[in-house]
Amino acid sequence: MRSFLFLPADSDKKLAKGLGSGADALILDLEDSVAADRKAGARETALAYLRQHAPLAQRPRLVVRVNALDTGLTDADLDAVVAGRPDIILLPKAEGGASVIHLDAKLTAREAIHGLPEGGIKIIALATETASALFLCGTYRDASPRLSAITWGAEDLSAEFGSETNRDAAGRFTSPYMMARNLSLAAAASARVPAIDTVYADFRNTTGLREEALEARRDGFTSKMAIHPAQVAIINEVFTPAPEAIATAQAVIAAFAANPSAGVVAIGGVMYDRPHLTRAERLLARVKSQTSS
Repeated sequence: MRSFLFLPADSDKKLAKGLGSGADALILDLEDSVAADRKAGARETALAYLRQHAPLAQRPRLVVRVNALDTGLTDADLDAVVAGRPDIILLPKAEGGASVIHLDAKLTAREAIHGLPEGGIKIIALATETASALFLCGTYRDASPRLSAITWGAEDLSAEFGSETNRDAAGRFTSPYMMARNLSLAAAASARVPAIDTVYADFRNTTGLREEALEARRDGFTSKMAIHPAQVAIINEVFTPAPEAIATAQAVIAAFAANPSAGVVAIGGVMYDRPHLTRAERLLARVKSQTSS
């Protein structure tokens, strides 16, 4: 998956636009984009949407962002939406592996209630929205087989820090938030799951979005979240491996396959070692997952 598009779960109009957006995944949001007095209705709308679209053969992945575990709202969210068989639950304000284990237990109980296969609903952890969460980024590894990706966010974190802003005059994240970004990337690598880059809020600034997406891809993120359908095409383009990159990866894998005991191989006058092989294998795995989803 390359793109994850947020859709407020209380808006039928915005939900209706999701399938035509081109996003690889749609996030039905029960958290920040839904006011407290509209959450009950949003749960009903999300369930209806899941029941209508989850059975379709060709569709984006369907993700539900529930409310954080410390809000007292998570159980009601899960009681409503698990019956609709979402593919993934996005856990906001996650605080390390323990929070994933906690959500795993809640999902296991509800899958049993609804006769669903245990472990079928996956989890994405939003790992950097509280200050304490930053100190727990190294605890996600082996927390749960449901954990399918780790992402990060800066808005809630900036409120907790008391920052005047989380971006500088050029639109780049300031150092505290780059630290959070990098910790989420390390957390995903440690947990051996994909890293998803956060949203770019200035949705009319396509140049800024592209630059940020390119930097994220360069550093190891495999996808990016979007807050507006207009952002999806750029994100998909950036995170779709180029034919040249695919060809190079295939050549590296073939060269090592022909020389299984080699630590280094030469292709077109360039030396490639075992870490290049690992990157090549991961890139082709991403290509395979994109073409099969």
